[in-house]
Amino acid sequence: MEYESREGETILSLLMRNGLYVPHVCFNEGLVPLNSCDTCVVSANGRLVRACSTKVEEGMIITTDDQRAVEKRREALSRILRYHKLYCTVCENNNGDCDLHNAVVKERTFRQDYLNKPYSQDSSGPFYVYDPNQCILCGRCVEACQDFAVNEVIWINWDLDPPRVVWDKGSNIGDSSCVNCGTCVTVCPVNALMEKSMLGEAGLFTWINPKVKEKMIKTIGDREDNFSLLMTMSEIESKARRSQIRRTKTVCTYCGVGCSFEIWTKNRKILKVEPKPESPANGILTCVKGKFGWDFVNSKDRLTKPLIREGDHFREASWEEAIRLIASKFKQIKERYGPDALGFIASDKMSNEEAYLLQKLARGVIGTNNVDNSSRYCQSPATIGLWRTVGIGADSGTIKDIEMADLILIVGHNTTESHPVIGSKVKRAQKVNGAKIVVIDVRKHEIAERADLFIRPKPGNDALILAGVVKYILDNDWVNHEFLKRVEGLENLKRSLKDLTLEYVESTSGVPKEDIIKLAKMIHEAKGVVVLWGMGVTQHLGGADTSTMISNLLLLTGNYGRPGAGAFPMRGHNNVQGVSDFGCLPNYLPGYQPMEENVFSKFEDAWRTKLNRRPGLQIPQMIEGILEGKVHGLYIVGEDTVMVDCGTPLTRKALEGLEFLVVQDMFLTETAKLADVVLPACSNLEKDGTFVNTERRIQRFYKAMDPLGESKPDWEIIQLLARELGESWNYLHPSEIMDEIAKLVPIFSGVRYDRLEGFNSLVWPVEEDGRDTPILYVNSFALEGGKAKLYPIVWKRKSVEEKVYSITVNSGRVLEHFHEGTMTGRVEGLARKFPETYVEISSELAKKHSIKTGDMVLVRSKFGGEIRAKALVSDRVFGEEIFVPLFASNPSKAVNNLTGREIDRDSGTPGYKDTLASIEKLSAEASPPLPKDNWRFHVQDRRRQLGIEVTKKWKREEFKPLID
Repeated sequence: MEYESREGETILSLLMRNGLYVPHVCFNEGLVPLNSCDTCVVSANGRLVRACSTKVEEGMIITTDDQRAVEKRREALSRILRYHKLYCTVCENNNGDCDLHNAVVKERTFRQDYLNKPYSQDSSGPFYVYDPNQCILCGRCVEACQDFAVNEVIWINWDLDPPRVVWDKGSNIGDSSCVNCGTCVTVCPVNALMEKSMLGEAGLFTWINPKVKEKMIKTIGDREDNFSLLMTMSEIESKARRSQIRRTKTVCTYCGVGCSFEIWTKNRKILKVEPKPESPANGILTCVKGKFGWDFVNSKDRLTKPLIREGDHFREASWEEAIRLIASKFKQIKERYGPDALGFIASDKMSNEEAYLLQKLARGVIGTNNVDNSSRYCQSPATIGLWRTVGIGADSGTIKDIEMADLILIVGHNTTESHPVIGSKVKRAQKVNGAKIVVIDVRKHEIAERADLFIRPKPGNDALILAGVVKYILDNDWVNHEFLKRVEGLENLKRSLKDLTLEYVESTSGVPKEDIIKLAKMIHEAKGVVVLWGMGVTQHLGGADTSTMISNLLLLTGNYGRPGAGAFPMRGHNNVQGVSDFGCLPNYLPGYQPMEENVFSKFEDAWRTKLNRRPGLQIPQMIEGILEGKVHGLYIVGEDTVMVDCGTPLTRKALEGLEFLVVQDMFLTETAKLADVVLPACSNLEKDGTFVNTERRIQRFYKAMDPLGESKPDWEIIQLLARELGESWNYLHPSEIMDEIAKLVPIFSGVRYDRLEGFNSLVWPVEEDGRDTPILYVNSFALEGGKAKLYPIVWKRKSVEEKVYSITVNSGRVLEHFHEGTMTGRVEGLARKFPETYVEISSELAKKHSIKTGDMVLVRSKFGGEIRAKALVSDRVFGEEIFVPLFASNPSKAVNNLTGREIDRDSGTPGYKDTLASIEKLSAEASPPLPKDNWRFHVQDRRRQLGIEVTKKWKREEFKPLID
């Protein structure tokens, strides 16, 4: 047969694409070819070659059934079977996708000479096990850990006899630096690495007692010379499993990366998470939360029935009673005080369709624009900076552009703990592709340690440092003149920086001017620059201005509108981008359509109602409105406002005094405890919908199980309330809501569920014919006239002279937990590795106050709040700074007990990281806040290498290459 190959395609890719099978045990589509097993040997132009790595050439003659090739493949399989005991029928990995099982059956290799190994199974970690006796030494796990996740924990010691996979310097998994991302488990082709949640659950017979199973396997193995009958039985058993195990495509509920994967369930049991090479944002990668952090779905703490407050306690109620009470109270408040006395706060974990319905309820039914979401707490400053300069407040490209960049500049963002999968891609870009990394941050996190240049400023000086870089680029005429034909405002920017000197930048920020110059040169010399920034920028007063200066820098150097370049504000929640995109903002209608008459008219015609023309209140303004007696009712969906809002004590006081509070959530959060009515919502695994990730990518997620108890999807609950309020909404499925959105919102005009089937996705704006926009600004910018605008900033950091409150409080995410821990705190393995909130302090501060790790300390802020927690002394923080995780193991330890209510004037975002405090040692404690087996204490034991060192394998006599 004659076949047409794609440019650069391998033989194996050509064969697979055309449905032609040869074994490929060490090959995984999400990894590079490893050349480690020789099971894919074919004849090409008369030579035996590895199909996985040999490129197709014009006129090449490829023979898969060449006798020599068939013999070599069977020999390769026999070598593998010396290391892997076949007991497929009682193996948890016999699910139709075991590459070794499939190869054995199709190549008819039914004999094995198994070699017993002197190693025991390692189950010391919280989430997965390693059985060296089943390990075939293919190296997939090593390649995944070393060069894709780039955690560099595991490797194969080829000098051992027999060789085996090793963690760090030979540690048990549970005592190693493994961060439990699970990527090694995902790519393992056999059962050597297995999720603990799969053990005894996946299969008709895998529940058998392990000792009985071991005896049975040994007995059969000793007596059976030919495994053909057993393999036939295992094929039948594998097919039977499919009626037990459901595989559902979903999108992760945690951070904004938007990882997608299949989730395997058996009734309500979650067996495992399986990312796919075709997952558009993550490929084969996951983090510990996305891979293993799903126990909360079946938590005993889940709300399953509506609750109505009676005095100081709640009683269970029917849905009819709860919805009727809410509608009645909302009508009363509206009639007494007007529609703007009510406010609506959206969850950044709602689907896009649910966000649209919530703002439709607020605007079209109640008649107020008081609708906002928690992007106000972290993302709005980045959005403002981009609106000012380029017109769209979102990532200008996709994650692929980050991977392709020549220089990655990261400002105020702990990438590997906040967005671990993107962190892995950044590390891979440096390690494998040779990209340069620059980090500007007050804290020395993992990426800072890896960086080619680490700039550590005094807190709150990011904008000044970037202005210094911009000034140096301007002074040296390193701007992209051709690109600047598409940009306005150059002279205004120059004037605003005329008197800025590097000496002033150095004296104010504490950053040597040589570092400013070095960064400017690196940007000038780079072929493509991307900038990633996060809450270390956006939660400072003036965060909008820092974001603006980032965009100015990219515009001056021509780093927009092309691959491998652009602006990437790292969105925090899984759908913080989408909830804003679909309308939960007080001053924009869905799709960021302005509050103008033609836009109002369009929505009024569609919704058959009259809309309020007054811009609504942001979340902090709603809290202020309560205290001022202007806001009397709140409907909060999926947000623990008490815990995440600035100044927790004052926020709690406001909500305690509110006339009527409705909270819709999965758990009885601190906010829900204050509610008059609590409505039980369900998780994303219990409903259908779409999310938008940080790169503007719209993805579908599917219902994997029924809602727990009487809990309901947010869209159904909102619709129930709208009907009780007199509306005739009748959406039967979220796809119908999306169809309505597509008609009203230009940037989503081509979004349809059939175009998002499976792992398909669309990056908005989406044209009506389905064409999407992975890279913005290729031809024009989204400002009037199509030109970008260099926007001068005038903000300067306040000079603060404090004697008592001289310590700056920094906060942020940690790898194991998501924000305050509402979900992850209910995952046993995560809680075990990271059990409590701590106060991280520098060695200088520790010495000054005689504090040691494990001591109980009191942190009191200038705003009057305080927390008590154990100290952790480290070199990650510097000088008069402390770091407190956002994870709150107890409400009294939440960092927002310390923060004040100062607001960034441009974005309405609180200055969380502009909190000053004092610290005091309370008592000496024996135990540290983190267990000794936490990965942070073992990173020095990691072994960095490129690839799996396959040449060492081929030098061993038993693994000599089988190719010509």
